[in-house]
Amino acid sequence: MSLADPSLARDVAATLAWWQAAGVDCAFHDDVTALLAEAPLDEAQGAAGPAGPRGAPAAAPAASAPARSTPASAPARDLLGESPPADLAAFRHWWLHDPALGPRSLYPRVPPRGPAGARLMVLVPQPEEGDSAALLEGPQGRLLANMLGAMGLGADEAYLASALPCHMPLADYAALAAQGWDKVLAHHIALVAPRRLLVLGTALGPLLAPQPGASLREFNQASGKAPVMIGDALEAMLAMPRLKARFWRRWMEWSHAA
Repeated sequence: MSLADPSLARDVAATLAWWQAAGVDCAFHDDVTALLAEAPLDEAQGAAGPAGPRGAPAAAPAASAPARSTPASAPARDLLGESPPADLAAFRHWWLHDPALGPRSLYPRVPPRGPAGARLMVLVPQPEEGDSAALLEGPQGRLLANMLGAMGLGADEAYLASALPCHMPLADYAALAAQGWDKVLAHHIALVAPRRLLVLGTALGPLLAPQPGASLREFNQASGKAPVMIGDALEAMLAMPRLKARFWRRWMEWSHAA
C-alpha cells in the first residue's frame, strides 16, 4: 500500500495507534467503555491473544471504575420537637424563631396569615423573594388576591401558608420531605383545619403525598378529610398566562365537586 493510495483501514489504524500512544483508551461516560481494547475472547477462539493495530499487542482492557456513590439525603429530624405548637399563634411564633428550622438565611422568615377553620387554605412552596412582614407581598400575591376575589372568597376566609419559612432558591422538596419537613407541613394543616386545601406548586408533592408518585385527593385531619387540589405555581402562571385559564377550568370542576 503506497502513501499515494491511502485506504480507510490504514487511516483508522493510524488514528487508533495515535490515541493508544497518547494513553487514551476509554470514552468517559457514566459507564466505562473500552475504546481501544479488544472485545474479550469467546470460548471458540481459545487463549491466543488478539493483535492490535499493525499487529501490535492490543491494549489491556480498562479497569472497571469504582461504583459512584450517590450522596445520601440528610436524615430525618424531629423538627417539631417534644412539644409541637398547640395552636396557630404558637405555630407562628415557632415558625419565625425556632432554630431547629435551620440557620439564619439571607431571606427573612415570613409568617402565614389567616384564620383557623378557613374555607380555603392556600399553600405555596415558599415566600416570594421580596417578602418580609407578610407572605406574598409581591406579584404572586397580587395574582392570588385577584384569584381569591374571582372565587368569591374574602380576605378573612382564606388561610395563606408556605411550605418553607423563608425564600429558598432551588429548593429540593423531596430531600426536605426526607428531612422531616413533611411532618411540619402536616401539623400546620392540622392546626388550620381548613375545609379545602389548594396547593399551588406541583413540586410540593413529596411533602404531601403518602408515598412517591401517589395521587393526593384528600388530606386527613382530626376534624375530617379536606379535599385537595394541586395546581401550577403562581410564579409559573405569571410567566405563562395560558396556565391561568387551565387552572380556572380545573378550579371550577373541583370546587363544584368538592
